[in-house]
This record gives sequence, C-alpha cells and structure tokens, in this order.
Amino acid sequence: MFRMAMDSEMENGRIEHKNHKNPIQHSRLRCVFFVFVFAMAFSKAVAYDPLDPNGNITIKWDIVSWTPDGYVAMVTMNNFQMYRHIMSPGWTLGWSWAKKEVIWSIVGAQSTEQGDCSKFKGNIPHCCKKTPSIVDLLPGVPYNQQIQNCCKGGILSSFGQDPSGAVSSFQVSVGLAGTTNKTVKLPLNFTLAGPGPGYTCGPAKKVPATVFFTPDHRRKTQALMTWNVTCSYSQFLARRNPGCCVSLSSFYNDTITSCPTCSCGCQNKNNCVESDSKLLSLAGVNTPRKDNAPLLQCTRHMCPIRVHWHVKLNYKDYWRVKIAITNFNYRLNYTLWTLVVQHPNLNNVTQVFSFDYKPLLPYQSINDTGMFYGMKYYNDLLMEAGPSGNVQSEVLMQKDQNTFSFKKGWAFPRRVYFNGDECMLPPPDSYPFLPSSARLTGRSNVAVFATSMLVWAVMVLFW
Repeated sequence: MFRMAMDSEMENGRIEHKNHKNPIQHSRLRCVFFVFVFAMAFSKAVAYDPLDPNGNITIKWDIVSWTPDGYVAMVTMNNFQMYRHIMSPGWTLGWSWAKKEVIWSIVGAQSTEQGDCSKFKGNIPHCCKKTPSIVDLLPGVPYNQQIQNCCKGGILSSFGQDPSGAVSSFQVSVGLAGTTNKTVKLPLNFTLAGPGPGYTCGPAKKVPATVFFTPDHRRKTQALMTWNVTCSYSQFLARRNPGCCVSLSSFYNDTITSCPTCSCGCQNKNNCVESDSKLLSLAGVNTPRKDNAPLLQCTRHMCPIRVHWHVKLNYKDYWRVKIAITNFNYRLNYTLWTLVVQHPNLNNVTQVFSFDYKPLLPYQSINDTGMFYGMKYYNDLLMEAGPSGNVQSEVLMQKDQNTFSFKKGWAFPRRVYFNGDECMLPPPDSYPFLPSSARLTGRSNVAVFATSMLVWAVMVLFW
C-alpha cells in the first residue's frame, strides 16, 4: 500500500507539473487522495494479509425448516485461513437479534447465558438474550446433544493444516422470528472471538440457498434461506505488541543475535517468574486464567514465544537450517501451532525433519513462503514453559546457484509468523555476519560443525 501511495503521489506530482495552470483542480485531487489513503488505513482492509489474501472465517446460516413461530437453522463456521486457527478454550460467536427472537434449543453448542425468560410460562427457551453468545460443546457429550462437526471444545484448525478440522457446526431452533423468507430478519452485529480479540465480522448477506445431499447422495435438497457472514483477523486489533520474536545464529559466526529487548512489550516484566523460582512448584500455577493473562518466564524480550533460526551446515549443493520454537508462558499449551516463514530458498525445500511442511502461495511467481506445523500426536502440542516447552526441527534446502549466498543476512528469514501473528525480527545490522576470510563453497569441515554445535548448546543452556 505504501508503494502504491508513493507511486500515486509521484504520478500526481507529474500531472501537477504538466498542468500547472489549474492548481485548484490538483489541490482537490490531493485532498481526495489523502482522504482515500486515510480511509484505507483505518478501514477493515487493515486485516488484509499478503501471505494469506483469501483467509477468513465464513459463517453460513441455513434455514432448513419452519416451526410454528420461527425456524430451525444449521449454522456452520468454515475457517478458510491457511495458517491461523482457533485454539483452546475455543471460539465464541455472538450477534444481536433484529426483532424479539429467542433460542428455543441448540444442538451441538450452548449459550453462555440464558437471559431473562420470565415472560414465558411452561416451556422455557434456552436463551432469551438480545445478544446471545454461543460456545462449542466439549468432546464426549451425550449423542443426542451432538451434530456433525460439533463438540470440539471450540478448536478450529487452519484450512492449510487440517481442512477436515477447519469446520464447526451447530443447529439452532429460533422462535418469535417469522415463518417466511419475507418475515425473517437477518441478525445484526456479529462478533467472533477465538479465544481472544482480533476478528471483525461484516454484516450478514443473503446468498443463494445451500444445496444439500441426502445421506445416500442420490437426492438433493435445498435450504429455505441462506445468509453468510465473513469475519477477518487483524493483529493490530488483537494486541498492541507482537506475541513472538525471532533470534538468529549461524555456524560461520559465534555471535548469537537475540530477540530485541521488550520485543513483546514489557507490561508483564514485574509479574514474570525466573526459571528456577520455587513458585513454579506450587499446585495450579499452570492453570489458565479466564482473562488469558500469561505467566511469563523472565527474559529480555518478554515474549511468550521465541523462534530461533540457526544456519547449521553448508554442503556443496545443499544447506541446512535448525529451527527451535520455545514457549515462555507457564499457563498456556499451544495446540495445533503453526509457523510460517518467508525465505527465498523455501522454493527448494528437500527435506523437513520432525515437522510437517506445506508451501504457501504455490501458484504465485515467487514461491518463497512455507508453513511448518507439528505432526499429529507427536509434537503438535507445544507445552507450557519448562523442560518440555520447546519443539525443534531441521530443514534441508537445495541451493539455487543464481541467488544463494551467506552474505548480507541472506540466509535468515524475511518474515516469521507464529499462529498467524507476525513475530519481531532483530534489526538487519545485528545479524551474524559472514567473515571475509570464510570459504563456504565446499563441504563443511569438522571445525565448522563443532562451532555450530557449540553455538546451539550455548543458546539452549543460557536462553
């Protein structure tokens, strides 16, 4: 956007130079331009992610039958984000009713509050609130309370990681709502939290009715009415500071570039805990809080997550990188975590050890971005801070002889995202530099390998 704005300013400057006889007109053009830029900066377009341009969570509301005073609807949430998921304690969906609707019953989910149902006698609705909040059920609920794609504890996988787990559904029976397409009013002001803030939902829009297949796939049925709601994520709305940082090291230099000081802000610096503190042995110290307040290990960067990128080995035709992700939050396990890295040599990944890997934007002219994530039932759960609070992997990449270089920080990533949030990188002038006398064209010798292991050991022991 910045480049487009600069190009537009330059273009406006050229027009003004050629048409200097009409300054009023160009003054108006400038005003219109700056108003446009201002509006774009503070609009929902701020949620646009260049690494996942089509990523969003779409809520589909299908009316499947009418009732004496309303309807029964199937509500489905589809996570089309490639690398951003909703982890425990799960999603919360809310809206405002357009009229005086009530929820008679829900299958596969429940409202967090019933509200004031005092005007009803006998049959009491499940929820009478004007602004209901709905949460998923936990796994293992009785069968008669379940429906397809429900009861996952609110966990919603990213589409790139697990498409089958990227959908969640529940069935709702709505009363006092109207019984025809003309009398039913679309709910307003949809909200989505997952589990913290960051999502902004647009208005509900009527779309062509969804077509369903019967269980034997021999007959099609159609929803009576369908509307969609699209929710997009913005890191700026989710938190004031980054939630992760990146440190760097290499075999050709014994310098370790640490995360910048207070990378994630220092608002928790007075409440952090030393790694050898006796407080960590107390019962309940790892129990999450309702407000998701972290309990961080005391570090210079004060981030819950640190990603370390180590250039480990150099071969004639390949080079090897070691990646470590460390959790410094004693109160949170990261389920279904994802790590997205942008680097020009990721289009030549040969092998990834210990992590699953998937390239992103594979149909673009430059395929330089990939997603790493844990193997199911092996390391897809990143434990809280402590001895088990880290996961590691190595990546082997083939050299592109036209672009490959260890000079000027080329071997280090351009962008790093953890769980969909961009991490803070050190300033480029602090990267481990390549010694001028280094000869890196052949295979790494024993001394280089030993230096690499020493740097890695120092990082693990003291950081």
